[in-house]
Order: sequence, then C-alpha cells, then structure tokens
Amino acid sequence: MSQKEIKVGDVAPDFALKDHNDKEVKLSGSLGKKVILGFHPLAWTPVCAQQMKDLEASAATFEKLGAVAFGLSIDSSSSKHAWAESLGITKTPLLADFWPHGGVASSYGIFREADGFSERTVFVIDPTGKVRFKKVYPIKQVPDIKEIIAEVEKA
Repeated sequence: MSQKEIKVGDVAPDFALKDHNDKEVKLSGSLGKKVILGFHPLAWTPVCAQQMKDLEASAATFEKLGAVAFGLSIDSSSSKHAWAESLGITKTPLLADFWPHGGVASSYGIFREADGFSERTVFVIDPTGKVRFKKVYPIKQVPDIKEIIAEVEKA
C-alpha cells in the first residue's frame, strides 16, 4: 500500500468503510459538515476505549458545532460491533479499516507497516473536505478531547 503523508491544508482522501453496524460510511457523504477522524490502533485496548468514549461523550458538542466524529481502526466490523456494545457507543460510528488491511490509514500516511495498525491520530476536516488539524499522539496517550473540540470550533 502506498503511503503519502496527509498534511494540514490537503484535501482529505475520500473513503468508504463499514461501520460497527455494517452500514457503509463515505467521507464524501459528510461534505458540508466538519469531520473528526479518530484513528486508533486496536479495539479492545484501554487507551483506545477511552479515546472512543471521549468522542461519544462529546457527540452533542460536536453536533452543535456542525461536526460528526468517527473512530477508525483495522478491526473488523463485527469486532467493532461487539466493542461498541461493550463500551455503550451508540452515537459515534466506529469504522472498520479492515480490508484492504489498513487501506484508509495508509491513504492518510499513518499506517504502521511493522505493527499492522495505524498511528493514534486525530484529523479535523472542514466542511469543504480540507484537513484543518492533524496530530499524531503517542500510542499509549489518550488524545485531549478539549484540544480536539477547540480545533473543531476553528475549522
């Protein structure tokens, strides 16, 4: 898989992935809204769980800001479904970047080939489809939801 680093100011690569309810989600289907892409390495891990719970707890705030959040990892749709149920995730679509394995993470330049999963990265995309914020976090660090909300307000 080819990787090109996506930077602030770039047009976000479009994608179509299944969510945890097996529904297809296209990035282009969210044009006109701000989009938060919360890439996380693997479901069923404590830091990733907290990252997704923070997105879920902020869903009403995101809605007021004209934004939608997605959680993305290389796990399968069925695994994401069970994980969402275990975490009580009902408002935040958890997307399965399962096949081709890590294809979306690769298109965003954040797939860790040696590990087989993505960097922990948050992208904020403006309503026109341009990346307005990108931050790669240490694998064991939960992204700061207040920082993400502040960036969504600016986008």
